[in-house]
Amino acid sequence: MLNFALYIIMIEKKKVDYEKAVLIGIINKDQNEEKVKEYLDELEFLTYTAGGEVYKRFTQRMDVPNPKTMIGTGKMEEIEKYVDEHEIGSVIFDDELTPGQQRNIEKQLRCKIIDRTSLILDIFAQRAQTSYARTQVELAQYEFLLPRLTGLWTHLERQKGGIGMRGPGETEIETDRRIVRDRITLLKKKLLKIDRQMETQRGNRGALVRVALVGYTNVGKSTLMNVVSKSDVFAENKLFATLDTTVRKVVIGNLPFLLSDTVGFIRKLPTQLVESFKSTLDEVREADLLLHVVDISHPQFEEHIASVNQTLSEIKSSDKKMIMVFNKIDQYEHDTIDDDDLITERTGRHFTINDWKQTWMEKVGDRAIFISALNKENLDEFRKRVYDEVRDIHITRFPYNNFLYPEHLDEY
Repeated sequence: MLNFALYIIMIEKKKVDYEKAVLIGIINKDQNEEKVKEYLDELEFLTYTAGGEVYKRFTQRMDVPNPKTMIGTGKMEEIEKYVDEHEIGSVIFDDELTPGQQRNIEKQLRCKIIDRTSLILDIFAQRAQTSYARTQVELAQYEFLLPRLTGLWTHLERQKGGIGMRGPGETEIETDRRIVRDRITLLKKKLLKIDRQMETQRGNRGALVRVALVGYTNVGKSTLMNVVSKSDVFAENKLFATLDTTVRKVVIGNLPFLLSDTVGFIRKLPTQLVESFKSTLDEVREADLLLHVVDISHPQFEEHIASVNQTLSEIKSSDKKMIMVFNKIDQYEHDTIDDDDLITERTGRHFTINDWKQTWMEKVGDRAIFISALNKENLDEFRKRVYDEVRDIHITRFPYNNFLYPEHLDEY
């Protein structure tokens, strides 16, 4: 049982020094070379957030992943040589590995093997501050660990069959599984108790309109929260800087409402985390208005929007009132092409902010707004838009209080 205890300590321990790491991505019919590069860019940012330094990236084009090692034999030998020469501590795969694949790769490379899911879980474990967040992360870690027990403890063997080989009790691996299952059950009960307390707290907030900030991770939600609510929510240029939902009472004009900052979404978000954090996402489910914050300076911001919309659909919140808030306009850069250039294809990289406003963003009408939370650009327009939406919701809820709210915020 010593190895089991050491592993539990390991997954809860925070990294201090940057580890040497390499990244591995697979190019196939679902992920072309450009898409894999984009995913590896994000994976490198995740690695940096977790405390690692990326030394090299490896990619391989293959239609069907190798069932034993994910990648081919030749590529594996190339990676093994690089790992040995540069004393690499972690090899990180962008796609999720099966327990068998992880075990086989560890045998050959003789270093730590991580996939995107376990990397995200590790970051969440580092970032969780409150007891509630730590419990949610621990539950996700154990649920991820359970099917991988056989891959972690290779010294443990299953009970042998045959005459005279049936033991009187359970094997060590079965004992480990039972311990993990018991821990999962305990954590679920603990979360259920906290969930009831949080539900009571939400009910005690009265009839105030609820507004929730949603969006991809690292788009500036917490910065915007701080500016609007004049609070000190932790904000940092790393992925998943905020895990715990923060709720603040905000007053614009004479109209109070509740503003909540929620955990950021990401592509390929582990199922275990969605399940564990569904109570945190209740703030989104119960919101009257969503502010979908987008980092317009990111080259793939449109895919980020699609990823967030997919998650909102999964938690049954896609039909809520929403304002699209395009943030970081101060960091937005675009390529320029000559008006006489008839060869270069004009793509989104060449658009100015005004050009973007004339595209599909025009279809969302007055629900799209462009700001810089960091430099406080266009925040007056943002406040007025939020005020108008909250006011409409409040009037619908309390039709006899219309006289309290003038038609426009600038009348104050």
